[in-house]
Amino acid sequence: MRHADDRPTRSGASDSEAPLADLQAFAVELRRMNGEINRMTHGFAVNQRLHPTDVSALGAILDAPSPLTPGALREHLGLTSGAVTACLDRLERAGHIRRARESADRRVVHVYYEPSARTVARDYFMPLAEATARARARFSEGELTTVLRFLATMNEELAEVPPTRR
Repeated sequence: MRHADDRPTRSGASDSEAPLADLQAFAVELRRMNGEINRMTHGFAVNQRLHPTDVSALGAILDAPSPLTPGALREHLGLTSGAVTACLDRLERAGHIRRARESADRRVVHVYYEPSARTVARDYFMPLAEATARARARFSEGELTTVLRFLATMNEELAEVPPTRR
């Protein structure tokens, strides 16, 4: 099995020649990956006639461990209540989500990703899943465990960074 450090980078040098702690290299690769995922996400938004924020909302709804409330979605996306309501209205009209009042407190609304819309998203993002599978195949289980731990830790750290710094 070939490992990541056996492959040349875009510059032609092998990964083993680059210092592991090179913060700039991490920044470049994280920006590149973010850009590629954003490119696909924006393509899905265009394909579904949605705003990119709507797709971010769908991702949050999909990834949540339990049904989200509009308030929790507002907090996650950093939007105003009105913007979240408009986003959910667009997603509901497009058939991607449904809102339900399920608790004894009828004011509480939960948001669900519609199963048929999950299928549409799964079909659209299949090339991303296939690319991920191809990339994963180049690494050992131990390496993947480390990569996954790094990504989880990176996300935890990023969640603590305020949106604006003065």
